[in-house]
Amino acid sequence: MSVVGLDIGNENCVIAVVKQRGIDVLLNEESQRETPSVVCFGEKQRFLGSAGAASASMNPKSTVSGLKRLIGRNFKDPDVQNELKMLPFETSEGPDGGILIHLKYLGKAQVFTPVQILGMLFAHVKEIAEKNLEAPVVDCVIGIPSYLTDLQRRAYLHAAAIAGLKPLRLMHDCTATALSYGIYKTDFSNAGPTNVAFVDIGQCDTQVCIASFIAGHMRILSHAFDASLGGRDFDEVLFRYFVAQFKEQYNIDVYSNVRACVRLRAACEKLKKVLSANAEAPLNIECLMDEKDVKGFIKREEFEKLASGLLERISIPCNKALAEARLTVEKIHSVELVGSGSRIPAITKLLTSLFKRGPGRTLNASECVARGCALQCAMLSPVFRVREYEVQDSIPFSIGISSDDAPVCKGPDGILFPRGQPFPSVKILTFQRSGLLHLEVFYGNPNELSSGISQKISRFTIGPFQSHSEKTRTKVKVQLNLHGIVDVESATLIEGHADDSVGRENANARMHKMEAESASDDSSMIVENANEDNASMQSKLSQGPPANIIKEQTPGRLELPISENIYGGMTKAELAEAREKERLLAQQDQAMEQTKDKRNSLESYVYETRNKLLNTLRSFASDREREGISRSLQETEDWLYDDGDDETENAYTSKLEDLKKLVDPIETRYKDEEGRAQATKYLLNCIVDYRMCVDSFPANDRELIVTECNKAEQWLREKSQQQDLLPKNTDPVLWSSEIKSRAEELNRTCKHILQDNASRPNTEDKKGSDHQE
Repeated sequence: MSVVGLDIGNENCVIAVVKQRGIDVLLNEESQRETPSVVCFGEKQRFLGSAGAASASMNPKSTVSGLKRLIGRNFKDPDVQNELKMLPFETSEGPDGGILIHLKYLGKAQVFTPVQILGMLFAHVKEIAEKNLEAPVVDCVIGIPSYLTDLQRRAYLHAAAIAGLKPLRLMHDCTATALSYGIYKTDFSNAGPTNVAFVDIGQCDTQVCIASFIAGHMRILSHAFDASLGGRDFDEVLFRYFVAQFKEQYNIDVYSNVRACVRLRAACEKLKKVLSANAEAPLNIECLMDEKDVKGFIKREEFEKLASGLLERISIPCNKALAEARLTVEKIHSVELVGSGSRIPAITKLLTSLFKRGPGRTLNASECVARGCALQCAMLSPVFRVREYEVQDSIPFSIGISSDDAPVCKGPDGILFPRGQPFPSVKILTFQRSGLLHLEVFYGNPNELSSGISQKISRFTIGPFQSHSEKTRTKVKVQLNLHGIVDVESATLIEGHADDSVGRENANARMHKMEAESASDDSSMIVENANEDNASMQSKLSQGPPANIIKEQTPGRLELPISENIYGGMTKAELAEAREKERLLAQQDQAMEQTKDKRNSLESYVYETRNKLLNTLRSFASDREREGISRSLQETEDWLYDDGDDETENAYTSKLEDLKKLVDPIETRYKDEEGRAQATKYLLNCIVDYRMCVDSFPANDRELIVTECNKAEQWLREKSQQQDLLPKNTDPVLWSSEIKSRAEELNRTCKHILQDNASRPNTEDKKGSDHQE
């Protein structure tokens, strides 16, 4: 089993794998370390990754990219609408308010969700990993932005499930970066924790986290982000600049042409990279649109002036992360800058000014997330032994829970897991109920969310159940799991009561209110210590209940059914349908690849055979055969580039078989000539060897072996003389297989004689010994 870390970015994917000697980043089919996050639908098959990026300009309206900004989002969200304006494919609103992507594929209109498209990407990177490792890949850890909501995190899990992957954890990008940074560090101070700020400027977002390191331990103090500020926004600044310039200079409107927009954006991205290393850069695009070649030029100073508003926004999440970590700039020991959009020199200057020190680049900016995820996967998997290292992440949102529209928790706004809560985390709540129990999970502070994100997360229904006791309690275990997802792990009906004053007061209060409140003293102890390590929690629980609680009777316990409704999420039936659809699409892709292989094989055979007829096979084919084969080759070539350009696998196979029927007899003559020479040499060597080894044999045996050798030699001479009289373009009278058979027959006969001679007693030696006596 392999241990894999995946970074599925908005622009590129990176696959890292843990091996015995460290972490490797896998290469794709084009030997690149980064694979484009692109899915392109051709007429009869999908093109994924690098192939999708190469096909994007030919099929712009059937090419899907930028999935990171669409997963789990609402179609009417203003940010989503702005996003969709930059994407060439058609979309609409789904029944649940989500996004539907409309494409034409296999001659029909097809509809996909972003989750299904992301599942295709996961399937592609899974295939790349399995080809590299030559082993199945199932377990993985996936890097995600820290700002993803509960719904978006579930969408990633569903997409992975569609591809047949089993994520052991969804890991925040900055947390993965911090892990890949800290686990190898051996120079942390013993005087106290080392605080490091990680700034990740990706293609479409900016994330900042403050991590605290001590030996063998890493704790995330804060997360902050700007979900709509990334490297592509700097590309867009250049794009708008040149669109305006070309409209004035060449009188063309790039916005009116989808393909021109795609090409100009790609050119602006390259131009931005050139400006990162040079003070000025030109832009040249041949035949951008309306058969016009365009040229442009810009200086770095001018670009930075155009992007000044974007640069100012980078400081906002940095200051927010510091404030939430309750640290000043002086308490930050170092700054690490990563991400595909981090190479702009002006960003480095800004961070230097903000943190009073230059940011370091000790990590690979594009690969650090995937490497950190691979490390975490090795820690969670039983396959590898990794030195003990504790990773404590925190959730960037406040999450509350309510029952029947009443807050469950006594804290502000019913918050169960406050912002900055370490996870995984478990809390146990106790309710007094006699029927169904409804729990609503929600985000407690809308200001912590990106615009357009709903506060509602999910609704859990516990029950139905019937109690046989007047005093019934329901204990509900709520967890914030490794993925950062809120889930009701279990619900237990407890019949009976406990004889303690505090417990009675809480029980009476619950009886009067008949609604969920915080747990009684015994369960409060569990809530309070739920975030401790497992060993500590197990130790406290094993000591039994507090001394002030005296059980009058052992309560009966009954596990209650739990049903969940994730607002906007996929149902199990929808997930199963998506997996089946992906399987059928993969089969279609495989069938098309096999068809292309057969077509390529036929095309190669035509060219190779034509070359052989002029060289190696020329003397082995008659004039009539050469003419017939050449005519068939030409007809096949014409068919390939005309009617046969888009045919079935069987059609190509049939054409190839027809050609081979004509060519194989000539190939056989050519190959048999070389085989005949080798077989002749082998037979002659056998004859010589047998003649030399019989000198010490009795006369009768010697005569038998010599006779057999003479017969074989005479047969070979006569057949060879007949063969030498024939031209090479006719079937031989002496095949190499006949010579091999004659050699085998000679070996059998002579070996039998030799074995008989070895087993016969030596009578001459016996007579000699008797005479001496």
